[in-house]
Amino acid sequence: MALISPEFRAEDVARTAATDLLRTLTLAQARRIAFERNWDLLAAKSDVDLATAQRLVARQFPNPTVSFSTAKISLDDHPNSTVEGNELWQRSYDTIAAINQLFEIGGKRSSRRKSAEAGVEAASSRLADARRLLDQAVSRAYIAVLIAEANVQILGDSAAAFRREAEIAGARQQAGDISQADRSQIEIAAGRLELDAAAARTAAAAARIAVEVLLGSQNPKGDWVPGDSLEMLATTPPRAMGGSSGAFRPDLAAADAARRKAEADLKFQKALRIPDPTFLIQYEHEPPDLPNTLGIGVSFPLPLWNRNRGGIHAAEATRAQAALQFGKVSAQIASEIATAQIALRDATTRWERYRSELQPQSAQVRNTVSFAFEQGGAALLDLLQAQRTDNDVRLATAQAMADVATAAANLDAALNLQSRPQNQ
Repeated sequence: MALISPEFRAEDVARTAATDLLRTLTLAQARRIAFERNWDLLAAKSDVDLATAQRLVARQFPNPTVSFSTAKISLDDHPNSTVEGNELWQRSYDTIAAINQLFEIGGKRSSRRKSAEAGVEAASSRLADARRLLDQAVSRAYIAVLIAEANVQILGDSAAAFRREAEIAGARQQAGDISQADRSQIEIAAGRLELDAAAARTAAAAARIAVEVLLGSQNPKGDWVPGDSLEMLATTPPRAMGGSSGAFRPDLAAADAARRKAEADLKFQKALRIPDPTFLIQYEHEPPDLPNTLGIGVSFPLPLWNRNRGGIHAAEATRAQAALQFGKVSAQIASEIATAQIALRDATTRWERYRSELQPQSAQVRNTVSFAFEQGGAALLDLLQAQRTDNDVRLATAQAMADVATAAANLDAALNLQSRPQNQ
C-alpha cells in the first residue's frame, strides 16, 4: 500500500477518490459540478463581491480632519512666561486645536449610493447570466459528446458488418463467384470505416475533455462515459414546453442596471458643480488675554474656472451608450427566442422523419442487398451503395437527435429556464 505524503491533505484524498469513482457522468451531474467549480462562474461571483465592497464605500461619510498647532514660541532670550506663571500651559503660546468636517450637498451622496446599488444589481445579474450561459454551454458540450459517441458506434458497426461481408466474399471468391478485386473493395471499405471510427473516437475524447474544462477540472483527461443517451435527451420535453415563459433575462436586467447606474453617475457629475462646504470648529489657548476661546468657520471652493463640463459630458455619453445597449440586448433576446423556436421545430420534424421513415427504409434496403449479395443475387456496387446510404442515414438521424436536444437547450436558455440540478 502506497504511503501518502503529509502534504497531501485529507480533502485532496477525498476528491481524488471521488474522481476515481466517477466514471459515469450524467448531464444533471455535469451541470451541478459546473455550477460549483467553473472558472468563469467563480470570477463572476468575485465581481459581485467587488460591487458589494463599492456599495459599502459609497455609504460611508467622509472622515473629519483634526489639527493641532502651537505658535508664537519665542526664539529670543525673553521667556514666554505671563503673569499667570511660567508653566507650559501658562506661557503665551498660541495653541489651536481644530476639527474640520466636509459635508456633501446637492445630492452627491444619494447619487453615489444609487450608482453603487445599481452596480451591485448589475454584477448580480451578470452572475445569473453567467450561470444561464454555463447551463447552456454544458448541455451543448454534453450533447457534442453524445453525438461523437454515436458516430463511433455507427461507424464501428458498419466496419464490423463489412468485415463479415469480406469473410463471405472470401468464400465466394474461392468458389469463383466474385473476383479478387471485388473482395479487395469490400476490405478497403471496411478499413476506411475503421479509420473513420478511430477518428470519431479521437473527436469523442476531445469532446469529453471540453466538458471537463467547463466543469473546472484542473487535469482534464476525458476518462468518463456519458450516463445519458442522445435519444433520452432528444425525447425529453424542453422546459419551455411547461407553459412558463421564463424569468426576466439576467443579461437584460444587467443592461437595465447599467442604464440606471449611468443615470445616477450623470446626476453625481452634475452635482459636483455645487461646491461642498467644510465646517470648522476650533479651540484656542493663548494666555494671558482671553486665554481660552472658541472659533467657527466655513470654507468651500469657488467654481470659477472648473464647472466639471468634461465629467458631465462623459457621463452623458455613457448614459446614451447604456440606453443603446439596453435596446440592443432586448432585440437580441427576441431574436434568440425566435431562432431557437424555429430551430427546435425544424430539428424535431427532421428527426421524426428520419426515425419513422428514412432509417427503417435504409436498414431494410441494406439488409436486403446484403442478403442478396451473400446469395449471389446482388452486385458489389449495390452492396457498397446500400451500406454507404445506410451509414449516411444513421449518422443524419443521430445528428437530428442532437439538433433537437441542442435546440431545446438553446430555447430554454433564451427563455431563461435554467436547470436546477439536485445533488446526486
